[in-house]
Amino acid sequence: MRAGWIKLVFLTTLVTLILLWISNTSVKADRVAQIPTVGIPTVTGTPLGATVVVRAGQDQINVRSGPGTDYPRVGVLIPGQRVSAYGRTPGGDWVQIAYPGVSGGVAWVYSYLVEISGNLAIVEPPPTPTPLTTPTIDPTLAAQFIVEIQPTRLPTYTPPSSLIIQTFPAPDSNMGTGGIPMGFMIIGLGVIGLFGTLISLLRGR
Repeated sequence: MRAGWIKLVFLTTLVTLILLWISNTSVKADRVAQIPTVGIPTVTGTPLGATVVVRAGQDQINVRSGPGTDYPRVGVLIPGQRVSAYGRTPGGDWVQIAYPGVSGGVAWVYSYLVEISGNLAIVEPPPTPTPLTTPTIDPTLAAQFIVEIQPTRLPTYTPPSSLIIQTFPAPDSNMGTGGIPMGFMIIGLGVIGLFGTLISLLRGR
């Protein structure tokens, strides 16, 4: 009786082991059948459509919420980084790119800092951000820098008095000393000289 019980336990254990082996073999066969025989496509980070890549030779470029320095900076791109591009401004100075993590998932970069691949459509830029505070001028402080220049009267022009020039009568060229005409004096002197010369000649004989 005991020998028959032992034989039954042995057979049961053997059958159980055979069933476990068959089940394990079937599972392995299913796993082998599920292995693909062709290349599995892998997900890459290369964007589709038009792209921009940051030019080399610079540390990084700013990414802004709109096309212009008036818009706040929302991030940066490093040299060699490539992202998808959606459009450009009418002048082509700024490019709209895909930038996850910001409102709308788009941002803007300066076009001269990137290389553009593909055609970009012209997109309408967002409105210029309104400053949080409106700058005001303190009138008390401004008054310290305002210099009031008192007006001065221009000098009045007083014309000078008329210049009086004294005139003298021209001397009479025909009158000599004592009222004798100068011509008579010259003739008289000539006669006297001639007379003296004649006397000298006569004495010399």
